[in-house]
Amino acid sequence: MAQIIGLPKLSPTMEEGVLVKWVKKEGDRVSPGDLVAEVETDKANMDFNLEDEGVLLKLLVKEGDTVKLGAPVAILGDEGEDISALLKEAQGGGGGTAKGKAEAKPEPKAEARAGGKAPAKAEGKPAESKAPAKAEGKPAEGKVSAKAEGKSSAGKASAGGKAEPAEDAEPAEGADADEDADADAAPASEESAEADKPPARRSATAPSAPARDDSRPKNGGGRARVVAGKPGRLLASPLAKSLAIELGVDLRQVKGSGPGGRIVERDVRGAAEGGAPEDEHDEAEAEAGSSGQDADAAAPEEAEPEARGQESGRTALAVVRPGPVALPDLSDEFEDRPLSPTRRTIAQRLTQAKRDMPHFRVTGAIDAGPLMDFRLRLNQLLGDRGKVSVNDLLLKGAALALRRVPECNAAFMGETIRYYSRVHLGVAVALEQGLLTPVIRNADLKGIGVIGAEVRDLVDRAKRRQIKAHEIQGATFTVSNLGMFGVDQFDAILNPPAACILAIGRIQKLPVVEGERIAIGERINLTLSCDHRAVDGALGARYLDELRDILERPESLAL
Repeated sequence: MAQIIGLPKLSPTMEEGVLVKWVKKEGDRVSPGDLVAEVETDKANMDFNLEDEGVLLKLLVKEGDTVKLGAPVAILGDEGEDISALLKEAQGGGGGTAKGKAEAKPEPKAEARAGGKAPAKAEGKPAESKAPAKAEGKPAEGKVSAKAEGKSSAGKASAGGKAEPAEDAEPAEGADADEDADADAAPASEESAEADKPPARRSATAPSAPARDDSRPKNGGGRARVVAGKPGRLLASPLAKSLAIELGVDLRQVKGSGPGGRIVERDVRGAAEGGAPEDEHDEAEAEAGSSGQDADAAAPEEAEPEARGQESGRTALAVVRPGPVALPDLSDEFEDRPLSPTRRTIAQRLTQAKRDMPHFRVTGAIDAGPLMDFRLRLNQLLGDRGKVSVNDLLLKGAALALRRVPECNAAFMGETIRYYSRVHLGVAVALEQGLLTPVIRNADLKGIGVIGAEVRDLVDRAKRRQIKAHEIQGATFTVSNLGMFGVDQFDAILNPPAACILAIGRIQKLPVVEGERIAIGERINLTLSCDHRAVDGALGARYLDELRDILERPESLAL
């Protein structure tokens, strides 16, 4: 019977994989244990083996595709078997779902169009406010609206509930007259020619007076308006001046709504926002209703100080609002590269380790002179049969020190601390795609030459992405050596779940004190990072002391 084959979990931290290559093709027969594909995981390229027998009827994934864990990759069954139902199941009904979404999509658009027409009509319909004009010329009660855009719409009543008639308006002979008729009857003037300015309010007591100059404050003009700048004294409160500097507002371009045209805080804020808020506008109108006559009386008195300011040549406070700054296009100065599966896993695990594992570190320096002499003698003995590196000696020493201090060969498991009876040494390897940690199993029981050969083989296969999953799992202690890169000292992040990681720096020639004299000595800095939940500071220090004793007496490495 045909069945769908999903992507198996090929490493402990695998969440997805890239199908690098199909080893088997459609129509090939496979047996249990046969290799069918090569998959790139977060660790390395892994073999994808099948445990079932049959014929590969369909390959569902192309080479190079990224596949989630458990996602269908192939269909296995008997030759000639009908797999149409399994194909639909593997696809997950994606086409029907997309179609359903496409059909459902126009419906909300239709509702939006239908719902949008009614408000548009309601807003576009001019509000009719019946204002009977009396022969005595008394102001009519009603609603008067004038928008800056020049559009006719429903307006708000003034604070006193009354609107003053325009001086050019004639008494209506009929019983009622709406605003549209009044607007048509009003003659055009220079002040009302600009569509973006409301008509000036005029006093009913002086119908023959000319329109008030825009430079004078209007009663009820709580909304800050931009006017042409003029020289002379600038009437503004100290708070308004400070706020103007903070918000970048030119006070010469602000129309004041305070007594005598004084610029107050709300004017500055209104200019910065492009207009005063509605509640401030209503408040200004309320103030204008009660002090309109006082403001008109105070206006001539303010003209004299302004004239004196012009004569004295005093400079008004000017704050120039900065214009938009064109930022340079920096898109050609960087490149965003997607995370590889390996790099994504590194980021997740190291973030988890740094966040969840309380690190502490102990550092010590060892005398590397005896170790270098011991290495020289070993290489002389080996001759052409091979070479021993400093890293081989350090790995062997780290494994032997764990035998002496087995409490550092541990892991914190939540409710328990796990102490390992075997020393499986993880060796951090820097690869092009990221960091990998192959494992030397039973490192304390292996000789220096065996450890060196095994490390070189693992590193070579890791670079060619041919390492196996079990070869990068199960480390109980990790060693990271950056000495070959010229690093003096560094702190390593723990490799979960192991409780310790040893960081090794380069060999340095330094002046050291030997007895009563100063000599040139060779030193290596070692830093042990520990999980404080499982290893205490004194225990970490004891491990470093044992390691120093082994490396400074390197003959013990052969025991």
